[in-house]
Amino acid sequence: MNIEGNILSYLDRKQELLTNLAKDIWYHPQIALQEIYAAKVSADLLQKEGFSITKEVGNMPTAFIASWGKGKPIVGILGEYDALPGLSQKVSTKKEAIEDRKPGHSCGHNLLGVGSLGATLAIKEAMKNNDIKGTIRYYGCPAEETLVGKVFMAKSGVFNDLDASITWHPMNLNTLWNSSCLAMNSFKLNFYGIAAHAAGMPEKGLSALDGVILTDIGVNYLREHVAQETRIHCVITNGGLAPNVVPEYAQVWYFVRAPHRDQVEKVYSKILDIAKGAALMTGTTVDTEFITGCHEYLPNSVLGEIIYKNLLKVGAPKFTEEERKFAQELEATMPTGSFQTMLKSSGLTPEEVGGFLSDKILEKDGGPLSKGKIMKGSTEVGDVSFITPTAQFGTTCWPFSLAEHSWQTTASTGSSIGSKGMIIAAKTLALSAFDLLTKPDILKKAQNEFKKTIGGKKYISPLPEKLNSPM
Repeated sequence: MNIEGNILSYLDRKQELLTNLAKDIWYHPQIALQEIYAAKVSADLLQKEGFSITKEVGNMPTAFIASWGKGKPIVGILGEYDALPGLSQKVSTKKEAIEDRKPGHSCGHNLLGVGSLGATLAIKEAMKNNDIKGTIRYYGCPAEETLVGKVFMAKSGVFNDLDASITWHPMNLNTLWNSSCLAMNSFKLNFYGIAAHAAGMPEKGLSALDGVILTDIGVNYLREHVAQETRIHCVITNGGLAPNVVPEYAQVWYFVRAPHRDQVEKVYSKILDIAKGAALMTGTTVDTEFITGCHEYLPNSVLGEIIYKNLLKVGAPKFTEEERKFAQELEATMPTGSFQTMLKSSGLTPEEVGGFLSDKILEKDGGPLSKGKIMKGSTEVGDVSFITPTAQFGTTCWPFSLAEHSWQTTASTGSSIGSKGMIIAAKTLALSAFDLLTKPDILKKAQNEFKKTIGGKKYISPLPEKLNSPM
C-alpha cells in the first residue's frame, strides 16, 4: 500500500475514536470563548500523540496550537469547536432540547474541529513513518461564530510563518468553497442620558434610548446609499429598564458586512457619524465599543484544485436508508417547498444535489460557492487567507434544505450523518496536506498566486491597535 493508502487506512482505523470525540463535544456544547471542554479534550489527545501544545494563543484561554515536526514547509490545518446559544437539541426529528435554552452545535463545529484534528493525526503518522520533512500544525480556533478567534490569533502573528493553510466546514453539500464572503465589523454603540420620571418630570430627562432609535433611523436611510451586497443588521441589547423611567443608558449592537474590507470601513465610519448626530439631537453622549472585524475570504485556486482532486478521490459520503429516512423527516419540518426554494437559490438541479441528503460532489465551478460568487455570510478564515495561501471545502453533514443555525441542524450534527461527512473531510484534508508537504511545486504555485492576489500589501488587522484580547 502506498503512503496515500496508508493515510486513508489510518483514518478508517481511527473512525470510531473520531466519531466518539465529535459526539462527546456535541454533548458538551459551549459558546464562543467558553469552549473549555472541547479545547481541553482536543489538546490533550494531540499532546498524547506527541504534539507540542501552545496554549492561550491570542490571549484567549480556549485557543491553542498543536505542532509536530520541524522546519519547512509548515502546513496549518484550522479547527473550530464553538457552539451556538439556545440551540440545544436531541438527535430527533422533533424539536426536543437536551437542556432548554442551552447551546447546541447547530453549525457543526464539533465535527469541524475533530475532522481537522483527525487529518492532523493522520499526517503526523505518515510523516513519522516515511521520514517526511516539514511541520504540521493544528490550530484550535475558538469563537468563529462571533468572528473573534482567528482575528485575534492573526493579530498575534501565529499564522505568519505558514506556507499554506487548509480547512473545511460542515455543509449541506460536498463542494469546494471557491467563493469569497463578506468582510465585517461588529461593534456596540453606548448612549448615556439622564434618568427622570417619564410622566412627572420628562423635561429633566435625556433619553439614551432616543439616541439609539434615532441612530437606527439614520442607518435605515443610509441603506439606500451603500453597495447592493452590503448588510447592516442590529439588536438593541439594552433599551432601558421600565417605561416610567427615562432611560439613562441604552445600547445597540451592529454588524456591518460588505464584499471588501475598505467598503466596511466606509460604512462603519458613516454609522459613527450618524450616532454622533443622534447624540446631538437628543442631548446624550455616545461611545463606541469595537468588538471584532474580519476580512473577506480570498480562496487560493491552486490549493483548491488539490483539495477538489482529493475530495473526488475520497468520494462523497454513502448514506444508509435509515439515514435518508431521518434526513427526509427532518426536511419535512421545514416550510413547504423548502427543497425547491433551496435548489432555486443555489442554482442547482435535484440530480446535481442527489436528493434530500446530498451524496454527490458538485462540479468545481458549480453551485453557490463557485468562483466569482460572494457568500452572504462572513468567516475569519478570511483573515488567514490574507496572510498565507488558504483553501477550504464542505461536506454533507445535514439535509440539503435545512436552515443553518437551527435545531434541525443540531440534530443532524449529532447523528451518523454528520459523522460520515466529517470522516470524508478528514481524509480529504489529510491527502491535501500530504500533497503540500511532499510536492514543493504545488506550494510554489500557490504562493505565487497568493502574492499576485495580495499585490504586495501586508495584512492589516481590522482590530484597533490597543485591542489585543477579546476578553
